[in-house]
Amino acid sequence: MPVPLTAVVDLDLPGPTISRHVYGHFAEHLGRCIYGGFWVGEDADVPNVRGIRTDVVEALRALHIPNLRWPGGCFADDYHWRDGIGPREQRPRMVNSHWGDVVEDNSFGTHEFMDLCELLGAEPYVSGNVGSGSVREMSEWIEYLTRADDSPMAALRRENGRDEPWKVPFWGIGNEAWGCGGNLRAEQFASLARQYSTYVREHAGNEVYRIAAGASDHDLHWTETLMRSFDPLDTSDGRAAPFQAVSLHYYTMTGPWSDKGWATDFTTDEWYVALARAAYMEELLDRHGAVMDRYDPRKRVGLVVDEWGTWWNVEKGTNPGFLYQQNTLRDALVASRHLDAFHRHADRVVMANIAQTVNVLQAMLLTDPETGALVRTPSYHVFEMNVGHHDAAALDVHLKGDVPAREVDGKRLELFSASASTTGETALLSLSNLDTDEPLTLVLDLRGREVTGHEARVLTAPELNAHNTPESPDAVAPVAFDGVRPHARGLEVELPAHSYATVRLTLA
Repeated sequence: MPVPLTAVVDLDLPGPTISRHVYGHFAEHLGRCIYGGFWVGEDADVPNVRGIRTDVVEALRALHIPNLRWPGGCFADDYHWRDGIGPREQRPRMVNSHWGDVVEDNSFGTHEFMDLCELLGAEPYVSGNVGSGSVREMSEWIEYLTRADDSPMAALRRENGRDEPWKVPFWGIGNEAWGCGGNLRAEQFASLARQYSTYVREHAGNEVYRIAAGASDHDLHWTETLMRSFDPLDTSDGRAAPFQAVSLHYYTMTGPWSDKGWATDFTTDEWYVALARAAYMEELLDRHGAVMDRYDPRKRVGLVVDEWGTWWNVEKGTNPGFLYQQNTLRDALVASRHLDAFHRHADRVVMANIAQTVNVLQAMLLTDPETGALVRTPSYHVFEMNVGHHDAAALDVHLKGDVPAREVDGKRLELFSASASTTGETALLSLSNLDTDEPLTLVLDLRGREVTGHEARVLTAPELNAHNTPESPDAVAPVAFDGVRPHARGLEVELPAHSYATVRLTLA
């Protein structure tokens, strides 16, 4: 009989805090994310609050959504914020050339986005236009949003119905400047990032965390160029300047860009390829983190993974520019594997934003345009099961024994992943079995604190491509898990094949 794998967790040795902001989200003017997802308009038959869909807000509030990135994405560097304020019927239209070549009427703009954030209880992350905008335009936007007195932009905001300023803690300095955000070289953008950041001013006590558009995938040169552009990082106040973080984008797919693979029609081999490429995020965090450490060993500069997730071929019969895809159990395990990596790099990764929140790419929610039904995806459930990690102290998980693995793309893919955290009198363990066929027996060797109770849930399904639909909304949904038993060292877990589980511990 095989020896069980052992996971040693020292419950009394908390590490860096896992920021709740690594559970951030992303809403771009793309397909049905905004229009038909968040925004239905005040005259819609679907229940709404000031045009914002009520059931979407309620579902996301259950995730304790910490922040929302908007308006893009590639759309952000074509977006001019003044087109999205004032009476909706008077707002100018524009062409959304990136996503479907459709006409955008700007009915969802700054005030609507800030209203959405307030309804969600989320902090806004505004992505500013560097690609086709100007320094003045960006400077005036943050003045419009956050200034309290009678400045020109504050007065304009009041004319448009909002007296008090908002708080906007996160500000993106461009997006994908190496591509759709301007096709710039790293050195060009580094200069612009310094310039634009200088004019993203802090009004009325609103402290801004500025995030410079960072690298794609393994472009270490981009990260190094940005790190060289900071003011000296040994300043006494401890705040990096002129911006405070750099971003990183990475998407998981099983094929080349021209044929990314299908969301629901995939082979067992493609299951493993997807999870191996998801696991590559860990290597990216290590490599970009090592570059950042050379310039910033005290880790004052944050790494923000503000676009990540699966990117499959669009569902057949849908607009190819709308990026609508189904979301299966495989996507859920891609998400769990990423989140484990973010937890393990909590000393550097300060925020992450899955792409995207509704109806686009690896969405949390799908809305059916025919019936109006709302569907929670398997990925949604992983986020909900992990709420206990928000702002908790990371715990190291040391594995003893042979971790099941297989070779994929010439590399070793471990078929088990775990992370853990603690807050006060509780701890939360996240466990992923990536094996398509074999269950995993795991001993949790729990040390340092007495465990007085536990609760467990599991997310799995009979089929690898199981997914939720309006007709079967709970085909993949978490249930109480009885596969956790007392063990001399703590607990023993019989983790089903292709499953994700959380174990919540009560500590003395």
